[in-house]
Amino acid sequence: MTQQKSKGFQMTGRKVLIIAVSSFGVILAANLTLAYNAVSTFPGLEVDNSFVASQNFNQELAEQLALGWDVKASHEDGILKLAITDSDGQPVRVAHLDAVLGAATHVRADQTPDFRFTDGAYRAPVEIGPGNWNIRMHAVAENGTEFRQRVVLHLR
Repeated sequence: MTQQKSKGFQMTGRKVLIIAVSSFGVILAANLTLAYNAVSTFPGLEVDNSFVASQNFNQELAEQLALGWDVKASHEDGILKLAITDSDGQPVRVAHLDAVLGAATHVRADQTPDFRFTDGAYRAPVEIGPGNWNIRMHAVAENGTEFRQRVVLHLR
């Protein structure tokens, strides 16, 4: 009696090895791509030395809260508006204002708006599109108190 060979699919050791190596290759490529994108778009550190920054945090927070300021941001017709108001709802004119406007996920498109105080608010021309934007602001009150806040701006 003669035996006939089956011409169907046969799983061999070589095929299993190719499937396993290919699967792990895809997983490794995906992980490396995600890791590269995470590191390359990381905006960086908030402070140079977190221990030193923590030493004065409570005192600086208390001073900032004592100002009673509220900050709201809006964007219309190419103008970014920062409305800073005191506890009575009156506009606040600061001694100094620095701000960086950027996307929430990366620092590639960060801008430093040139704010001018007009009509009770700080305004600056900026070109931004829809999305989630952060304004990292640093203001100094007339009495020298520093005020730092990250203001979130959602544009549709």
